[in-house]
Amino acid sequence: MGEVEVPEHALWGASTHRALLNFPVSGLRLPTCFIAALGTVKVAAALTNRDLGLLDSERAAAIAEAATEVSTGELYGHFVVDVFQTGSGTSTNMNANEVIANRALEMLGKRRGERHFVHPNNHVNMCQSSNDVFPTALHISAYEEIKHGLLPALQELCSALDQKSLEFEKTIKAGRTHLQDATPITLGQEFGGYAAQLSHGAERLRSSADGLCSLALGGTAVGTGLNAHPEFARRAIAMISDLKDSPFFEASNHFEAQASLARAIEVSGHLRTLAVSLLKIANDIRWLASGPRCGLSEISLPETQPGSTIMPAKINPVICESTMMACVHVMAADTAVAHSGQYGNFELNTMMPLLAYNLLQAIEILASAARNFSRRCVVGILAHEERCRDFAERSLATVTSLVPTLGYDRAAEIAKRAFGENRSIREVVEKMGVLPPGELDRLLDLEAMTRAGL
Repeated sequence: MGEVEVPEHALWGASTHRALLNFPVSGLRLPTCFIAALGTVKVAAALTNRDLGLLDSERAAAIAEAATEVSTGELYGHFVVDVFQTGSGTSTNMNANEVIANRALEMLGKRRGERHFVHPNNHVNMCQSSNDVFPTALHISAYEEIKHGLLPALQELCSALDQKSLEFEKTIKAGRTHLQDATPITLGQEFGGYAAQLSHGAERLRSSADGLCSLALGGTAVGTGLNAHPEFARRAIAMISDLKDSPFFEASNHFEAQASLARAIEVSGHLRTLAVSLLKIANDIRWLASGPRCGLSEISLPETQPGSTIMPAKINPVICESTMMACVHVMAADTAVAHSGQYGNFELNTMMPLLAYNLLQAIEILASAARNFSRRCVVGILAHEERCRDFAERSLATVTSLVPTLGYDRAAEIAKRAFGENRSIREVVEKMGVLPPGELDRLLDLEAMTRAGL
């Protein structure tokens, strides 16, 4: 292919630079967590090949040390390949191979590019292919980001919502269905429902994330393991598990592991479900805080910043809106993941970089949004108890508790009259004299309505 001029400062080599020139598409790069996982794979591969007698100790040590610098993010600035590249991620794998080889050469006191001492393909990529390394790094990085980032953030938010559920357990308010008045609930019950919705979503995500522990490493080009030592995959994956303190294991079927990214797609689907749940919660809270005089104003949110460049003293629910936009972005990312997953042509998926970028970005954004929503919004929510109670008293839906005694049609007549006269259900029934005062008090006990059947 001819010569390629590589910048003097660059640790990468000719293959990477060709990719840099060939794919000037977006400026987007695979995230640091993915490159770190790639470094971990290369550490484990070098040490395993040493133990198998395939790589001498000096080279193996230098490669492992250089790869460790990749795994800790020290060399991220040398990973320059665009997300929109070859569908197998070969350019990114070669970027890693060349950076690690050149850094290892420096550690050995050699000049960059002295491939006869440390070769990016022969030594760094020994017993590997981009086709098994890339999905392996994807699974490792996604699993670690969910385990250490997203799940703790969701737990923090669930705890904050649970705390508000306890704090608001005696605050009676009107329920709403179809955006219309419904029978009473407590604000605590409403927030408890939010907490449960996210908790269930987190549990589904945790279960599906366990599937990411299955690693494709060892399948090499098409799943047959050509050019890999028979013991390489088992030993290297065991070493990855030790390095990451996570239960990774070799895929039971390497053909499936490289041709299909179903586990990653499943995880993305659960991220979408969580995003839908969080968007619903943030939007509900935004509506509950609408006002302060002309909306529901059942709660107030922490004041974080001025809301308008023209209307003085206006405060907007900006944290809710930020969270909602993040959720929409996560849902869009899932669409990209799903479409990418369709391109598992024969023995290889050919949209792996795009899938990896969107999945990992979705995990990061959802974690950050959940944590920010918890800390800057939920923990500071206050209830307007009198206003909540007033709405509950005025709700025409309280007539529902009269149905077993008066019947549906009579109750509907009372509600219609209450609406026309702008009175409460209690006031109309008292005026009509259709129930003794004690019986009316019992039937229109708002607190009892919130506990019916519980």
